[in-house]
Amino acid sequence: MFPVALGYSRIYTLFNLNKMPYFIYQIGHSAGAVVKNLSLVSSFEDYREAKSEIKNLRASANKMDTPEWKMVFAESELQAEELLQEKREAPVLMEWEK
Repeated sequence: MFPVALGYSRIYTLFNLNKMPYFIYQIGHSAGAVVKNLSLVSSFEDYREAKSEIKNLRASANKMDTPEWKMVFAESELQAEELLQEKREAPVLMEWEK
């Protein structure tokens, strides 16, 4: 088994479990379009770098033309785009949640 003293970050480094990158996309919506316009802005290996980049992008966005920015954790660009194109159902709200 694993020595307890290693800690989780050391185990992740040993077994390369943190190989999936974070992708940042700009999403444009067209009237009546079935699929979203996705454009890859950048990708990062580290979550903190990706988070600070997406915060900077959202802060510098023009207020009149507000693009939607999304960060996705995926194995590849293809999987990231598939996740962003996926249509999600709205959650059902219970009476006490309204």
